[in-house]
Amino acid sequence: MRLAGICLITSDVTRLTRFYCDVFQMPSEGDGTHASFALCGAELAIYSLEGTEAMAPGSTVGLCPGAFTLNIEVSDVDSEHDRLLAMGVPLIKPPCTYAWGTRSAWFRDPDGNIVNLYCRPGKD
Repeated sequence: MRLAGICLITSDVTRLTRFYCDVFQMPSEGDGTHASFALCGAELAIYSLEGTEAMAPGSTVGLCPGAFTLNIEVSDVDSEHDRLLAMGVPLIKPPCTYAWGTRSAWFRDPDGNIVNLYCRPGKD
């Protein structure tokens, strides 16, 4: 068994897709009701609230959009931090290095999900 990806459910597919196109610097696949990004063996999918409810009635009851943290490994946290900050992405936590060696910076996507950009310096 392997985790193949994650799906974010949103009330505004276009807005969230545009955001992740800018973050990942790549186009998405899909239409106005869904989008997807192929990312190094995993997929980030974005589906509309209405489309999800149509596929599985009752599945969105009690759903809390913005309740996820996406951990995105990058080669240079500081340069990605600067790039996202210049794009106007809301910063939650500036770059810092934890005691265990991981360096990260946290941002928030338009739905409120946390985007954790991280790297492990010295990791091959």
